[in-house]
Amino acid sequence: MASMSQSQWTKKQNKLFEQALAVYDQDTPDRWHNIARAVGGKSADEVKSYFELLCHDVKKIEDGKVAFPAYRCPGAGSMTMGGYEADRMKHLKI
Repeated sequence: MASMSQSQWTKKQNKLFEQALAVYDQDTPDRWHNIARAVGGKSADEVKSYFELLCHDVKKIEDGKVAFPAYRCPGAGSMTMGGYEADRMKHLKI
């Protein structure tokens, strides 16, 4: 996958970026400036480039050009009350 940006983005900036995208849609005047201001520490050009790289990566995934990871449940083999399912169930208050 493409590198998301030349500069590092913190988890907080990523979350703020996601939230700002929901607030400032494609029809918003000065969209990238508004998103940059919401994220903090990034320019309008940086957030626009970040968005374009994200779109590029999503397109590659949708086109099947990125392999889907083979996730396994811990202790897979049986999805009965042993292993993973038992760990998950013990947190429920029944």
